[in-house]
Amino acid sequence: MIRIGPSGNSEAFYASGRKHTWQEGEFLHGLGLNAFEYSFGRGVSISDETAAKIKSEFEKYDVAISAHAPYYTNFANPDPEMIDKSIGYVLQSIDACKKMGGERVVVHPAACGKATRMDAVQKTKDNLKLLSDRLGEKDGFKVCLETMGKLNQIGTVEEVVDFCTIDIRFFPCFDFGHINSYMRGGIKTKADYKRIIDYTIDKLGFEKASLMHVHFSKIQYGDKGEIRHLTFEDTKYGPEYGPLAEVFDEYKMTPYIVCESNGTMSDDALAMKKMHKNA
Repeated sequence: MIRIGPSGNSEAFYASGRKHTWQEGEFLHGLGLNAFEYSFGRGVSISDETAAKIKSEFEKYDVAISAHAPYYTNFANPDPEMIDKSIGYVLQSIDACKKMGGERVVVHPAACGKATRMDAVQKTKDNLKLLSDRLGEKDGFKVCLETMGKLNQIGTVEEVVDFCTIDIRFFPCFDFGHINSYMRGGIKTKADYKRIIDYTIDKLGFEKASLMHVHFSKIQYGDKGEIRHLTFEDTKYGPEYGPLAEVFDEYKMTPYIVCESNGTMSDDALAMKKMHKNA
């Protein structure tokens, strides 16, 4: 099953009179959506009571939930104490996500800082191996390593796919808005999407590629990459979702797809679902 839904509570959610994330289950089910991403972007903080309420309501309406680890994880940091903190953020996010009934956490890999890209990528790989060692008994949980949209960040398609060979629990999170921003408008056609998907299948195998995590939104970009998230009304920056939906349908893949539009994520997620034949 392809799961599609928003990241966070949209303007339409609040306009409906709802206020609490646990109400997203009913809200999204009513729209015909079946996924949601909870952000711990600024820190992992949620009570057991709230997590249990979300789990109960989301299971009632068959809405899956994923979580985003704090944005400031950086596995290329040269300071071992900071690496230990990044690992801790991921482990905390996993534990909180499990309490909400989820099995996927999205992680930002790294930034170059003052290092060369080659050295930063190698440092990231070495430290992701430390994360792998610390995952312990978290079998079945997916750590989704995200492609990044700024040129000084680590997380190209090739880098993320390579990182995902480290552990069977590491899956790619392809943020196609980020990829397009990094390439300064490089995703324009179905063939552009197919090159990315074919490369991933070749390196990771169809089963793992099929279960990839996806972030999608149109994003404004400049010379240094990503600037800001837009809505589907944008006609200048892209990328467009329709050709990617065609690739997923043709390949019979079952990704977990999260819309990150600016405020209109539930509306745009529904538009994305309608572009699929069987979603």
